[in-house]
Amino acid sequence: MLKQGLQQRLLQRLSPQQIQLMKLLQVPTAALEQRIKEEMELNPALEEGSEEEAEELEEEFPDDLAFEEEQKKEEGEENDFEQDFEDDSGDDQRKEDFEIDDYIQDDDVPYYKTSVNNTSPDDERYEAPVISGSSFQDQLKSQLGILELDEKQHQIGLQLIGSLDDDGYLRRDIDSVVDDLAFSQNVTATQEEVLLVLKIIQTFDPAGVGARDLQECLMLQLQRKDDSDPAIRNALKIVGDYIDEFSKKHYEKLAGHLAVDDEGLKEAVGEILKLNPRPGSTAATDTRTSEAVIPDFIISNEEGKLDLSLNSKNAPELRLSRTYTEMLADYAKDKSNKKTNKDAFVFVKQKLDSAKWFIDAIRQRQATLLTTMTAIMNYQKEYFLEGDEKLLKPMILKDIADIVGMDISTISRVANSKYVQTPFGTFLLKTFFSESLTTESGEEVSSREVKKILSDAVAEEDKRNPLPDDQLARLLNEKGYNIARRTIAKYREMLNIPVARLRKEI
Repeated sequence: MLKQGLQQRLLQRLSPQQIQLMKLLQVPTAALEQRIKEEMELNPALEEGSEEEAEELEEEFPDDLAFEEEQKKEEGEENDFEQDFEDDSGDDQRKEDFEIDDYIQDDDVPYYKTSVNNTSPDDERYEAPVISGSSFQDQLKSQLGILELDEKQHQIGLQLIGSLDDDGYLRRDIDSVVDDLAFSQNVTATQEEVLLVLKIIQTFDPAGVGARDLQECLMLQLQRKDDSDPAIRNALKIVGDYIDEFSKKHYEKLAGHLAVDDEGLKEAVGEILKLNPRPGSTAATDTRTSEAVIPDFIISNEEGKLDLSLNSKNAPELRLSRTYTEMLADYAKDKSNKKTNKDAFVFVKQKLDSAKWFIDAIRQRQATLLTTMTAIMNYQKEYFLEGDEKLLKPMILKDIADIVGMDISTISRVANSKYVQTPFGTFLLKTFFSESLTTESGEEVSSREVKKILSDAVAEEDKRNPLPDDQLARLLNEKGYNIARRTIAKYREMLNIPVARLRKEI
């Protein structure tokens, strides 16, 4: 049985202004300028520049509208203007055509009132500028165009080139390519015809393009080399017959199969390591995106004293449109009860309120960024003075949140996608946050310090006999760090260091 009832609940909800501030906090400097341009396009009541510039501009170029009205007052024409405006017997058709509702569109509503963001800050990526140039497929098509092929072979070649992935591999099987030709190009082809054209494409530059797997890609590149060289012949045997042993770095087995000594095996392996497993990626370098790192904060060392400053792009000068401000004042003084005037008043007021909210949010963003970064800089003062990673203290989001008196989520938004420029380089801000480990003496150290020691140990190890995880754990324990083997494995994966067997060299 359904029942209806009333109940009261006390809930905390974010206002549109708070939502706007939270979104602006996680926007890095590189994307802030674009975000401001978008807001200015949506809201004509928001302008770029300071109030002082607006006053100087007004003094230099008087408002034409105000000048005309002043002239009308002097000539006694203002009353006639008002009478014409309020004359209901006038041009009714003109007044019906002009409705302020026609100019109020849904896309004038600020984005933060209509959009929903259900992704985490770490999932957000900002678009990077694209460098112009010919694409990977364009380069292959130009090579295809200079060959003497019939129309059918040319169509097959275009279909195959379009089927290659970004690495230059043909991941689709030949039967699927035959079906694609029949359905999309209306070309009836056999497997043999497609394979024949594929062999032609595999002769194109870069070497290895058009391969169907890694083994074929490496073979295509080796076959272009001089096989009179014993190292090339051995490399061809390794890739052709013993690719599994090579991928697992079973060098003893390889030496036995090839009947060569360590030096001969080293030369053959060296030839394979020179090959490019992703020929398409290097060929498409001209069209790959490049993202310039723009620091949000700048820390300088002035004779032992740290100085923090915001990137100037984080402090844009914004102001309310004087035209809209004066328009609102005029509508407020208008005592007529016309619907068009009331709607216009509401419209202008909404635009001005939205502009005020945005300007306030930008200012709060600046203050929050500076407050948070100042706390981080003071917390890690020794590191920012010396640049030694071993001086980094364990620091989590809660530590900074307690210092500045803000919520942990706010600190997370500030740290996300923000960069700080220091005398020792430019770093992602969230890399300074790390967990703590306890040494034998009871001292707490940063996990980043342990990772640095771990990476140094791997760099200095004997590559013929690389250190397994248990030996690495024992090495750090001897240095006074209480750390287990499974923690070593976790840190090693975070540093993209492969297991000992895959680090082995001849």
